[in-house]
Amino acid sequence: MTSAAMTTQSFSEPASDPPQERAKLLLVDDDRDNLLALQAVLEPLGQELMLASSGLEALRLCLDHDFAAMLLDVRMPEMDGFETAELIRARKRSSHTPILFLTGYRSDEQLFRGYDLGAVDFLFKPIVPEVLQSKVAVFVELSRKEQLLRRKTQAVERTEQKFRAVLEAAPDAMVITDEKGVIQLANSRTDSLFGYEREQLLGANISSLISAWNSNAVGENTLSNGSAVSEVRLRGSRRDGSGFPVQITTSPFEADGRFITTAIRDATEQVQAEDRILRINAELEKRVIERTADLMRSNDALRQFAWAASHDLQEPTRMVLAYSQWLGKTALEKLTNKERDMLICVEENGRRLQSLLGALREYIYISESGDEPWTQVDCNAVVQTVLANLEGAIEETKAEIACDPLPRIQSIEILLVQLFQNLIGNAIKYRADVRSPKIAITSKREGKSYIFSVSDNGIGIEPQHREYVFNVFKRLHGRNYAGTGIGLAICKAAVERLGGRIWVDSVPGQESTFHFSLPQDRVA
Repeated sequence: MTSAAMTTQSFSEPASDPPQERAKLLLVDDDRDNLLALQAVLEPLGQELMLASSGLEALRLCLDHDFAAMLLDVRMPEMDGFETAELIRARKRSSHTPILFLTGYRSDEQLFRGYDLGAVDFLFKPIVPEVLQSKVAVFVELSRKEQLLRRKTQAVERTEQKFRAVLEAAPDAMVITDEKGVIQLANSRTDSLFGYEREQLLGANISSLISAWNSNAVGENTLSNGSAVSEVRLRGSRRDGSGFPVQITTSPFEADGRFITTAIRDATEQVQAEDRILRINAELEKRVIERTADLMRSNDALRQFAWAASHDLQEPTRMVLAYSQWLGKTALEKLTNKERDMLICVEENGRRLQSLLGALREYIYISESGDEPWTQVDCNAVVQTVLANLEGAIEETKAEIACDPLPRIQSIEILLVQLFQNLIGNAIKYRADVRSPKIAITSKREGKSYIFSVSDNGIGIEPQHREYVFNVFKRLHGRNYAGTGIGLAICKAAVERLGGRIWVDSVPGQESTFHFSLPQDRVA
């Protein structure tokens, strides 16, 4: 490898840089053989060589091309090398292009004139190829570096223009500062927000706009990509001295040092909205407290009335039943058929009223229960108690009841008894006439709760009535089945008191399954 080739390689750009363009070299000599010799010497450099046989031809080439270096023969007819160099230097485009003079004469006068015209070197004939290659390679590399620097400068300028355009397009005031808060860039929104001219902002400290701005706060929050972002509400100051709330978002970036971008938004409307919301919330809270107190007073009054009615009406109802039964025993033969039917109707409705009053007292009791102590309750024992209470109905209907092993849970035993008794009692009551009741009781664990299920082969419930049946005094079958219409409402009240919920799945005419969830442990 020749020394010239080594020199060229030593100035090669890193692989990451864009592909290099070949530099252009201008060779000017009126002697064709000299031109070909120069071309042969410089071709190993791998650059684009352009040949001119006169000064005029060289000037024409300079109009269309930029050269990394020019080699001019001093002695040429019509226009010598010095005259050509003088005209080349007169053009702005080529005023700084390196010129190497080629001459066969050593003359101080030529040297002075050449250097005065901006020559960078003189090469004396005969030319040493290695020396020529080495010197031209230096100017080629200098040209490349100049082009690279020019491209990078242009790229920086384009980036800065885009950056400024982004800043100007931002809806908020945007300020870029160094770590000490000195403003380097600001957009027009900053001018209008704070009332300063752009020249007054540049070089000033951002603390003159936001006194509590602190670069140490930047980086409190870090995004997944590693960039730090901090958002905070502070107080801004306008040029006229007026203050206003601002919402600022700061984020640092590195670019020949650490800089901080601060986005500033006028938060006046936001603060006013927050104040309005606080006032509205306070007013709503006050109203809720007042309405809650009214509802509690109303509910207390209703409960007291319902309890008093269910209690005080017991005695008149008992008297109606007693006298109607007495009349039935003592004067039945003296009554007409119509009068007997009327007496039977009075007695039936008296019994129904008595049942309704008892069910109402039971519902009120279940709804208000909850202060009783919570204990570990064996659900198997609860079901056995219920089956004992329903023994007569079970024997009468020949009901078959299967119960899987049930868990022990923390609960209120009396509420569980009421719950199972109403569900099992309903399963027996609402049976199909053609078959005996078959009832299955199961449970399963789901998370921290148990799901209990009571299934039957009864008459079922239509889909549109599956929520309706849990309301108070809601019955679907009229007088066809005995009952008060409050049993499932009691079940719902008991389950909700125990922190669970109840629902039903059913196939009309075939079966129903009542499910209810209960927590394993007491829910605070």
